[in-house]
Amino acid sequence: MSNDTAPTYRIGEAAARTALSRDTLRYYERMGLLPRQPRTSGGFRVYDEATLERLLFITRAQAVGFSLEDIRQLVSFDGQGLERCGRVRHLIATKLAELDERLSELRAFRRSLVGSLRACDAVLAGDGDPECPVVDPEKPLGPRAPRERALKRDRA
Repeated sequence: MSNDTAPTYRIGEAAARTALSRDTLRYYERMGLLPRQPRTSGGFRVYDEATLERLLFITRAQAVGFSLEDIRQLVSFDGQGLERCGRVRHLIATKLAELDERLSELRAFRRSLVGSLRACDAVLAGDGDPECPVVDPEKPLGPRAPRERALKRDRA
């Protein structure tokens, strides 16, 4: 590399710099998360700094709960300015609503686990039925999870 050009990296170097595998980089390109990478005369992919930044963005977005499909949508939005920002905002608002629903489900599950723990403590202290209340299907553990409610409703 000469000093008058921006640095570029072959796939192994790019993988090492982003802590991703070579296969992952190839997959992201096939999936449309990355543009088709230029090749050397020998056919090796070449990555620039902007592509490495995008790879780091993809990693961060996954870490906070975005799926690869969500990320593909984010990085592929056409347009600029307000139109693009509006599309990104909509995707983020949708993800936030999903997260709020998931948090609600987790809170309900936590309450159920606290109830189960108390029931186990009572049995172990000699109070109540000596059977384990957690594994007895006849004894409800607390609020049913949304999926469990849906299954019960579908059977009716």
